[in-house]
Amino acid sequence: MLTKQAFQGKLTKTENLFIPFIVAGDPSPELTIEYALRLQEQGADILELGVPYSDPLADGPTIQRAAKRALNAGMSLRKAIQLVPELRKRGLEIPVVIFTYYNPVLRIGHEEFFDLLEENGVEGVLIPDLPYEESEEIRDLALQKEIEFISLVAPNSDKRVKQIAEHARGFLYCVSTLGVTGERNQMTAEALQFIEKVKEHSSVPVAVGFGISSYEHVQLVNEHADGVIIGSKIVRIIESSLDKIESGQTSDVLEEFSEEIRRLVKG
Repeated sequence: MLTKQAFQGKLTKTENLFIPFIVAGDPSPELTIEYALRLQEQGADILELGVPYSDPLADGPTIQRAAKRALNAGMSLRKAIQLVPELRKRGLEIPVVIFTYYNPVLRIGHEEFFDLLEENGVEGVLIPDLPYEESEEIRDLALQKEIEFISLVAPNSDKRVKQIAEHARGFLYCVSTLGVTGERNQMTAEALQFIEKVKEHSSVPVAVGFGISSYEHVQLVNEHADGVIIGSKIVRIIESSLDKIESGQTSDVLEEFSEEIRRLVKG
């Protein structure tokens, strides 16, 4: 089970988890910090800090645009990881999971990547395009560094669910539907059945992502799983405020952001 020790004493519950995703550097490193702190204030249990990438296979248009904005502003894998100590200095206490595609990790090198994670106090890592069968070296390094390697299961990994779930650490990311990230109108009965199947095999909390975009979705998922992962909806809220930020209304934007997140996760 996920215990306090799993994330170095920073996680205090194992159900109704709220795991938000934001893109590091969108629209700026400073505002990434501000948004992260607001998410913590609204009850976030773990922060997924996305590393912008030029070819994000699993991401829909909203997160692709955010990644492009962050890359244009100079964000990188190394800089995203180095943002974590700044988050800590400003008061972020919840665990941080770095969400990155594999190519930037390969370019840095596995050992240097994990040295960076360890030096900057990162608690977890998630690499969506690294198949479980090819992740043994990464998983071993994560174990050595006491960093949680977060696994994913999707509806098309049906025959592998048991193997992946039994070796999961931290929490298990359950992809609710095939395709790319993005807001959706409803959760299908098939998706809920898949979540239940995953939970049968998982020894760690199961958190559901892809398509969670309303309070009703949050309520429904929490009836079947241990938590929700919300990305595109949050990134779109950030994107909708870019004009106000450019016109100097940052404090108003942050207050509005907090209120929208409160409604999203608390109703």
